[in-house]
Amino acid sequence: MAAGASAAGRAITPREVRKVIFASSLGTVFEWYDFYLYGSLAAIIAKQFFAGTNDTSAFIFALLAFAAGFAVRPFGALVFGRLGDMVGRKYTFLVTILIMGLSTFCVGLLPNYASIGYAAPVILIGLRMLQGLALGGEYGGAATYVAEHARDDNRGMATSWIQTTATLGLFLSLLVILGCRLSMSTADFEAWGWRIPFLLSALLLGVSVYIRLQLHESPLFQQMKDEGTTSKAPLKEAFGEWKNLKLVILALFGATAGQAVVWYTGQFYALFFLTQTLKIDATDANLMLAVALVIGTPFFILFGWLSDKIGRKPVIMAGCLIAALSYIPIFKGITHYGNPALEAALARAPVTVSADPAGCHFQFEFFANPVKPNFSSSCDVATSALARASVSYQIAPAASGALAAVRIGTVEVPSFDGEALDPAAFKAANAAFVAALGEQLNAASYPAKADPAAVDQPMLVVLLSLLVIYVTMVYGPIAAWLVEMFPTRIRYSSMSLPYHIGNGWFGGFLPTIAFALVASNGNIYHGLNYPIGVALLTLVIGTLFLKETRGTSLHAPSPE
Repeated sequence: MAAGASAAGRAITPREVRKVIFASSLGTVFEWYDFYLYGSLAAIIAKQFFAGTNDTSAFIFALLAFAAGFAVRPFGALVFGRLGDMVGRKYTFLVTILIMGLSTFCVGLLPNYASIGYAAPVILIGLRMLQGLALGGEYGGAATYVAEHARDDNRGMATSWIQTTATLGLFLSLLVILGCRLSMSTADFEAWGWRIPFLLSALLLGVSVYIRLQLHESPLFQQMKDEGTTSKAPLKEAFGEWKNLKLVILALFGATAGQAVVWYTGQFYALFFLTQTLKIDATDANLMLAVALVIGTPFFILFGWLSDKIGRKPVIMAGCLIAALSYIPIFKGITHYGNPALEAALARAPVTVSADPAGCHFQFEFFANPVKPNFSSSCDVATSALARASVSYQIAPAASGALAAVRIGTVEVPSFDGEALDPAAFKAANAAFVAALGEQLNAASYPAKADPAAVDQPMLVVLLSLLVIYVTMVYGPIAAWLVEMFPTRIRYSSMSLPYHIGNGWFGGFLPTIAFALVASNGNIYHGLNYPIGVALLTLVIGTLFLKETRGTSLHAPSPE
């Protein structure tokens, strides 16, 4: 790697550039590891901390707690972006890693719902929000720090190493989780073994802090500081001036929103789909995704390098387009190779819920009743049971006030109206309905879970690897593109906000939105309409309104 930028007449040697990339990337890997442990263990955390709800609501609550960390990331971007533009890049992301590591360690010590009741999920969400705030300041600092050391014509490849860290952090979390699962029984892992990966973050925190302490300040920022030209009010300058704010908005909708949904579809929603929809063994699903990540990760560097040759914009826009066009066929392929019995049953014995539309609700319980669901109409009872069984269904309108019934092929299973029943009576009636429904689903060859012998793991790895490669297309060049859009004096603040709104909100809420869409619509592929729509939106806005920045000097003003 050739020498990078210079500051105050001092050239940055290739060795220094490599050290900066390694130190920044390694520290960020550990931080992403901390953050993604929760996502990988969402199903277990649902049982541990949201046990006061029914199964469907518990999982949605667990996803929302995961998303809470993403929701506050833009606020972390504002807080730490301002510090980074005023105080410096190095010290800001040293603080962020301390907050992240300590919050993660505390999750491993947190008593569950059975021990302290509703205080458990409240504290958990609080810790997730601290993690989100820290991550909101981490990425912008690391990407800016590396970019400000790199050469203008090599910045895409240099910053693409930072882009590998999210995937490598996820990969590391999956490996640790797999190691814990394989070293103990399933019962022990779900009871207490899941805490070990969180507690291990204390060791990673020590290593990360040591690494960060070895770094020096960014040369471009240090030069500005020496010259007294740093911004005194970076947030006002970045978001109070229309020319900068307009670029922030365009960067959000024309770059990071589409990048985010492609990223989270390829790595998180794919895992949720394997384990929650297809009912594939969690260990097998994690292992297959880990292999796909190993195969796909080098493509981050490839597409970062390619963006130095042909531009950031064409690579990212192509990734959004290809993903949007191929997601549904790929996920149907995942069903075909992951749970062929489910695919066959869906085709052979389609399921229809005959119900009064007025009794069918969007089943999200903000204040869940631990003994009886808040949504207990006959339609809600039927669709909730089918959603938990991962069965696609259609709703056929019935007469007003009619009792809902589930039709499986030619057999009909009547539901029951639980709204007027007391909790005990509801529990008994629901158990009888679920048993009757399960008997008919079993008779129609709907599998309760995927048959391990029928799972075609090599083909699933191929399809998962393809999803990961889409991720590398949109994510590999994004740091260089964002860094080059904004001037040095407000770069940390300006690039961090659209990145974290895109990834924190558009991407972070994807599993929750997709899961809820599937539960309300009945089609197991309906959740994919969300990432497809956002990716196409980004394709249009990015193509029409954002300019190419390849080769831009970071000393120059941001592009108009």
